[in-house]
Amino acid sequence: MRLTFLGTGTSFGVPVPGCGCDVCTSDDPRNRRTRHGLLLEEGGRQLLVDTPPELRLQLVAARVDRLDAVFITHSHADHVHGIDDLRAFTTRVDQRLPVWVPAEYADDLRARFSYIWGPDARSEPGSSVPGLDLITFEDRDRVRAAGFDLDVVAFPHGWFRSYGFRVGDLAVIVDAKRVPDDAVSLLRGVEVLVINALWFGNPHPTHFNVEEAVAVAEMLEARTTYLTHLTHRLDHAELEGRLPRGVHPAVDGLTIEI
Repeated sequence: MRLTFLGTGTSFGVPVPGCGCDVCTSDDPRNRRTRHGLLLEEGGRQLLVDTPPELRLQLVAARVDRLDAVFITHSHADHVHGIDDLRAFTTRVDQRLPVWVPAEYADDLRARFSYIWGPDARSEPGSSVPGLDLITFEDRDRVRAAGFDLDVVAFPHGWFRSYGFRVGDLAVIVDAKRVPDDAVSLLRGVEVLVINALWFGNPHPTHFNVEEAVAVAEMLEARTTYLTHLTHRLDHAELEGRLPRGVHPAVDGLTIEI
């Protein structure tokens, strides 16, 4: 299985508009982070995780020419507001694309993107809308998306929940603040863990900071961990130097084999 980090930034992205900090003005390309997105590939099958605002640019950079399904972690803007970019795939082959979404966010997406899923959704002659089919799931469901068997877990994210999963030897935890006690055994022992980490110190109410993410990685006994959803408070080189063995900052465009 191949995993590509399409985007590794937090909701602001990096650089942040109007910010003159050392990271936002850095010449190190590893400090340029678009919003969160992942791509899973195996046996010619491709599963996209989230549709961030920069999705078109991410897919072009990764040379993605087809998708088999999409998995949405939650409905916050930085994870869904690039959804119209899926239109390029559904119109080219005149084929609808399954979009797996947590049941609690389905109505929100239908309302927010009513031109896709509303009662009067349709395209005018000569124009198009994304051909997307919403498929809902619940916490702890096993979802078969694009041929991948995902064991889904809902993680507390402030007043909300963000959904991650385990698939084979990979676990994905994005926009989480805590791992539910009864999910630890499901996630323990993965070869690769992907987990959000905003910054060092100063605990955030809805996200892990770096120290908390590292502690989760140790608890889950992950062989290798990649930190994502990173803010402009983290310089890549400095972060890399401060992390323990087996824990690495992800970068946009990074591809790993699992």
